[in-house]
Amino acid sequence: MSAEVPPGRVPEVLDAWRLVAARRGVEGRLPLSALSRLAGLLYDTDGEVRFSLDFDTDELQTPYAELKIDAALPLLCQRSLERFVLPVQIVQRLGLIRDEADEAALSPGYEPLLMPADGMLQPSDLVEDELILAVPVVPMAPGNEAVERDWPADQAERDAANPFAVLSSLKKNN
Repeated sequence: MSAEVPPGRVPEVLDAWRLVAARRGVEGRLPLSALSRLAGLLYDTDGEVRFSLDFDTDELQTPYAELKIDAALPLLCQRSLERFVLPVQIVQRLGLIRDEADEAALSPGYEPLLMPADGMLQPSDLVEDELILAVPVVPMAPGNEAVERDWPADQAERDAANPFAVLSSLKKNN
């Protein structure tokens, strides 16, 4: 169903409606350095993203594109300030809609993808959008537990941090 596209030869645009009618897809690779919007979220742009994009219709004749992504994103851990690699594997079924009103008719499990009037899609933009959504707001390397687990606060520190501790002591004195 899919045709392998050599690295660096990913089509810039795809005719989604033609691929849906033919029940075809593409596979390819993109260097992380080619994804400019994602690059600002990464520690560096070493590596690549493997993806496949398969077009078809479901039993209700809803046209869709199934996007599969496999990547390793180099991020900066916000606890240790060291580089770590976040493995990302995404499978997303995108319901192809021509109008925003069509979104309500999509089956559960579909993410709506509002198609341009000409039906042309840029696969690199779809891949980049999904990877941007996969990056955590605060990246932390696995194994970095919270500081409180390593150095728990003693009772005196917790009482001092309580703004009502002074009122409690005044109440006991009366």
